Amino acid sequence: MKKQTGFTLIELAIVLVIIGLLLGGVLRGQELINSARVKNLTRDFQNVQVYLYGYQDRFRAIPGDDGNAAARMPGPPVAISAVGANANNGLINGQWNSANVADESFLFWQHVRLAGLAPGSANTGNVATFEPRNANNGRIGIQSIGANFTKINDMQGAYAICSDLILGRDALQIDTTLDDGDTATGNIRVRPSGADGASSPLGDVTAAQAAQYTVCMSI
Repeated sequence: MKKQTGFTLIELAIVLVIIGLLLGGVLRGQELINSARVKNLTRDFQNVQVYLYGYQDRFRAIPGDDGNAAARMPGPPVAISAVGANANNGLINGQWNSANVADESFLFWQHVRLAGLAPGSANTGNVATFEPRNANNGRIGIQSIGANFTKINDMQGAYAICSDLILGRDALQIDTTLDDGDTATGNIRVRPSGADGASSPLGDVTAAQAAQYTVCMSI
């Protein structure tokens, strides 16, 4: 009679332990990746503040709003100065995610790059390589909080730094790191991605874990 063979309890226990270790390693690795992404997204908000205040400290002007940028930083590429009534008024006019070279929110990036404060191309002729992107390939930008900003209700401050295509769970971690941990209050707020064309301000929004948002921080 042929003897039946199979796994012993010890062998099964070893297999389960190995599977548990592998799963734990995968989950830990994913956690590290997520943590690195959130740190990268958080650093974007901090860096834009450094660019703004660094330029202001050096030139006594606001990047993007600087009517003397061309004289300060001759090319190549030659800096484009803000022109017209909006130049040198202390505001960053235009939507934060503008692709229009005439908008100060667009020129902000050329000015801080030519000043050596921020990395990236200063060639405004190639929008695809010029536009700053976050770790999720969403746009990053800054603009004044005012009549031309479809702002979030009760958002206070002079400027809004915004970053797009951010998951709610990441937005909550960013808020916890930089503000009060509640995306419906404080200096960091969220609005659904793609809602920037709304004709009126949006109300307070508490981020849902899996939804995608534009995160804005007032300064």
